[in-house]
Amino acid sequence: MLHRTERTLENIPVGALGLIPVVGCEELGSKVNDYLVKWRKESAHEHKDDVAFSGYERDTYIIDAKVPRFGSGEAKGIINESVRGKDIYLMVDVCNYNVSYSLTGNVNHMSPDDHFQNLKRVIAAIGGKCRRINVIMPFLYESRQHKRNGRESLDCALALQELVRMGADNIITFDAHDPRVQNAIPLNGFETVPSTYQFIKGLLRHVKDLQLDCEHMMVISPDEGGTNRAIYLANVLGLDMGMFYKRRDYTRIVNGRNPIVAHEFLGSPVEGKDVIIIDDMISSGDSIIEVATELKRRKAKRIFAAATFGLFTNGLDKFDKAYEDGIITGVLATNLIYQSPSLLSRPYYISCDMSKYIALLIDTLNHDGSISTLLSPSERIQNVLHKYKNGAKI
Repeated sequence: MLHRTERTLENIPVGALGLIPVVGCEELGSKVNDYLVKWRKESAHEHKDDVAFSGYERDTYIIDAKVPRFGSGEAKGIINESVRGKDIYLMVDVCNYNVSYSLTGNVNHMSPDDHFQNLKRVIAAIGGKCRRINVIMPFLYESRQHKRNGRESLDCALALQELVRMGADNIITFDAHDPRVQNAIPLNGFETVPSTYQFIKGLLRHVKDLQLDCEHMMVISPDEGGTNRAIYLANVLGLDMGMFYKRRDYTRIVNGRNPIVAHEFLGSPVEGKDVIIIDDMISSGDSIIEVATELKRRKAKRIFAAATFGLFTNGLDKFDKAYEDGIITGVLATNLIYQSPSLLSRPYYISCDMSKYIALLIDTLNHDGSISTLLSPSERIQNVLHKYKNGAKI
């Protein structure tokens, strides 16, 4: 396990640290907790007689919280230990479909609505007794419904306002579909954290023969909405960037959306180059595979798809076929949401661990420190690129 070297802790803690991984986020919460326990054992001797650091070193920061359900499917939040005066960090994975409960004798898999409701139940169980409530919601609930087209509900804005009204001081998410949704809660803390550094580290660890220059590599955005993400990655790696835009048929609606007619490409030639396609999420995967197929038609060399959230809502068969056909070489996604064992077993899948990053954010915020350097990882990216070019271990 790596040591904490990224920052200096200058302020006293806001309150004793408490971590509550809500049902479905236990695995990621446990990894984050391990980092926090390790780091604080290393530094606790400096503050052992300081009353402001009471409860600073513990065997675990995870608070015992449960969300049991009645036979009808209804539930309640229970916290089994005191949280008075604590700085609480709630972690929730709204995309964990693997959690199930009994509903009148039937097995019911939890939807994002159920997970969000559980988060609110735990906040309600806290009952305003803690010093501060921070919500870490990697996949922002309803983030794809961030703007109104016609007579539609603005679910993401409503959800954020609801959390703030219940007492949440800070909301931390990763690669929000549209960060402008923070306008719904302008007076509260809202951070959308990039995963670029972890993608680069994951790719460089698994692929040893990359040539990181404009002649041999390129970054592609699969649509116009993700261009900022692709521009940042291209700039820090010193590569060219290209993009596709989706040409849609606005005369028809299929499954609630206008169907895509074609993907049009803008950018310099990709022939003979390795390509990174970067996006915020892989949902069904149709767009990524269509873009990869188009790039292969333009004689791209190896294609790596990187997305913060690998949902794979229609299964993995099409990715298996794309891998077998040589269209896609690798798929990178984070462990911020549930990853099925079958996904982790795929030879093309590279999982990027975000637990250390989350632990750093929690540790910094608990000390009321600035997280600006953590949100802008350019320096750390350059360090890892330097190691890669010199053949050092990453």
